[in-house]
Amino acid sequence: MTGKVQERRRALRENLIAHAERRIAADGLSSLRARDLAQDAGCAVGAIYNVFGDLTDLVLSVNARTFDKLGATVSEALAGAPTDAVEQLVVMSQAYHRFAAENHNLWRAMFDVDRPAGESAPDWYLREMGRLMAYIAAPLSVIFPDLDESDLALMTRALFSSVHGIVLLALDEAASGVPTAEIDRMISLVLRQLTASRQIS
Repeated sequence: MTGKVQERRRALRENLIAHAERRIAADGLSSLRARDLAQDAGCAVGAIYNVFGDLTDLVLSVNARTFDKLGATVSEALAGAPTDAVEQLVVMSQAYHRFAAENHNLWRAMFDVDRPAGESAPDWYLREMGRLMAYIAAPLSVIFPDLDESDLALMTRALFSSVHGIVLLALDEAASGVPTAEIDRMISLVLRQLTASRQIS
């Protein structure tokens, strides 16, 4: 009997994640409501909290899927990228922009989910971010071979933050002042100038 209970619980969990993912993708994180999810999944509202501690836990599970898809997108883009380290950064950054544009609400949910002040991100989030950072660090270590491990980590996060900020503003043309079609060119200019300044120095 215990096995059947666990299987039903697992099935409900996956069902709730799938419905939450669809609702976030369609209407954004702020539209997610427990009552709507219960109706979608054909369960009582209370059943959601028997599987997840709260809606934030459910959103984090959706975000885990999104992170996995983002990682796959970046990996696929790298598979066809040139061997030049700068061009690899350009390809990755443009793949990140494309993923964010095509999965805007799910992408935003990865960064907009609420957590209590002072509470660290869950281990899976840190692992996924670490994997994303590793993709960036590899070509950066070629471009900046003299950086020690600590500075390389800071440079990696600085570069991610820069590209993320460009993409974030780009998806709101009124805020960025740059047409979406020009964003990939903007990213390329920033990354190539970074390398040019390194070569000059």
